Amino acid sequence: MMSMQAYLAFVAACIALALLPGPIVTLVIANGLRHGTRAALTNVLGAQAGLAIVIGIVAIGLTSLMATMGYWFDWVRFAGAAYLVWLGIKLIRSPIEGVSIDARPPPPRGGFFLQGLMVLLSNPKVLVFFGALIPQFMDMSRDHVSQVALLGVTFMVIGATTDAIYAV
Repeated sequence: MMSMQAYLAFVAACIALALLPGPIVTLVIANGLRHGTRAALTNVLGAQAGLAIVIGIVAIGLTSLMATMGYWFDWVRFAGAAYLVWLGIKLIRSPIEGVSIDARPPPPRGGFFLQGLMVLLSNPKVLVFFGALIPQFMDMSRDHVSQVALLGVTFMVIGATTDAIYAV
């Protein structure tokens, strides 16, 4: 495996990164305020499932394939920007409706778990980030898959803990 020093440095980096708010934290806080702690914690579970998928992709080595297809990330980014513009236009053109204080907003289509999963997986920076961060802490002369698994699970535990704190 890797040295304890490298692992502890990774843990410190994970804690620093997990404390920075991003799309998942924004989603968790928004749904926690709108729908309650259970919804926010379900978002966290969905995001953790997404992280497991990303870590699996990194372990398999598809990050190098994605890095060679950098133009694909540009298209994903442009599609995301176009979608946000479309949502903004749709919001501006929609009629203003009265809101009852007692009325709860409807839950997302597909549920909170799927929403958390999709928010994490729709962020191409996550795959590139893990592909760039994890190798920095690995011992390249040893088994890569077990090291990626250890580092990935460590990040998942730290991320789940900090996101759950935001949710509560």
